[in-house]
Amino acid sequence: MAQDRQVLVFRLQDEELGLDLSCVREVLKFQEIHSLPQAPDFVEGVINLRGHIIAVIDLRKRFRLKAAGDTSQARILVCSLKKFIAGLIVDSVSGILAISDKQIDPTPEVISLHIPNNCIFGVVRSQERVIALLDLQKLLDKEEEKKLFK
Repeated sequence: MAQDRQVLVFRLQDEELGLDLSCVREVLKFQEIHSLPQAPDFVEGVINLRGHIIAVIDLRKRFRLKAAGDTSQARILVCSLKKFIAGLIVDSVSGILAISDKQIDPTPEVISLHIPNNCIFGVVRSQERVIALLDLQKLLDKEEEKKLFK
């Protein structure tokens, strides 16, 4: 079976999600985040990553989920988000899964996720797991992009 892509699998609340690994620059341990006045409520703030200031988005807040109680396994995924670089806070990272495009099924109409369907471009079944694939290009609308990335 040809492996067409690699997916970084992570947890958000009790759901497993995946991001195309080509979008992910690095995975950081949770660190101090500096607040950003007048940012959208789902933006935790910014971090200094080797001299670059990067906005950090809390995916739980973005999708209106409860705050995590335990952040010991939390990670910041530094990702390419359209033409910008941003950090995404996730609960934990499970690993990397190699899949073929044939394994990606369309997003079911009814999905247990609390994530808007337009942010999911498909689902992958791997053993007993169902992993929703996140479309980073649809994470922010145009107004939110303008506020964050002037």
